[in-house]
Amino acid sequence: MNNLKQIFSKPVSVAIAATLAVGAPTALLVPAEPVSAYAAGDLDKAVAALRGISTMQADFTQTDRNGQTVAGVLTLKRPGRIRFQYDKSTPMLVVSNGKSLTLIDYEVKQVQRWPIKNSPLGALLDPERDVKKYGRLQNTSNPDVISVEVKDTKKPEFGVITLVFVKSASAPGGLQLVSWVALDSQNQRTTVRLRNHRYGMKVSDRAFTFKDPRTSSRRK
Repeated sequence: MNNLKQIFSKPVSVAIAATLAVGAPTALLVPAEPVSAYAAGDLDKAVAALRGISTMQADFTQTDRNGQTVAGVLTLKRPGRIRFQYDKSTPMLVVSNGKSLTLIDYEVKQVQRWPIKNSPLGALLDPERDVKKYGRLQNTSNPDVISVEVKDTKKPEFGVITLVFVKSASAPGGLQLVSWVALDSQNQRTTVRLRNHRYGMKVSDRAFTFKDPRTSSRRK
């Protein structure tokens, strides 16, 4: 995400960029303890829950460190596709086609793209690789909540993402992803919360393309 700070100078833009650069709501977390303090299979359960999502839509709110909040609809389709459709007050779009992650600012007609492997959102898009390899359970003091911190200690510039799941019989694998918090290398924190989850709907691959504001064409 080179040059993101130069490109995205508006407060909302910075908040969105921080989410992509990416911890968990402090109300759910306390300092980490050894994994042995938890059920042995909780990390595997979290991975299975993410892998069990074929398609998902959920309403989201995204709040930056200053309390500024934007909202929209998240669409996820495995493998590797995700779309953050912000409401009309935020003329931006974040979309992944499975290979690269793109942020489009329609107001200033700018596009920024980078490989998924360089984004902590890879934990959502490729959970077996990222969560299994880089994930660490955190103590939540609540048996119905599972929190997984995902970070590559060899690449701190990629930031940290902490995924928070709540047990739910209606969700794949019995766990529902309810939030995550983005923490980048400059300690810019952004919280994303999900609600009104819907699973298993038909989603066209065209949902993960975008209208390029620099041209009249549609790019993947």
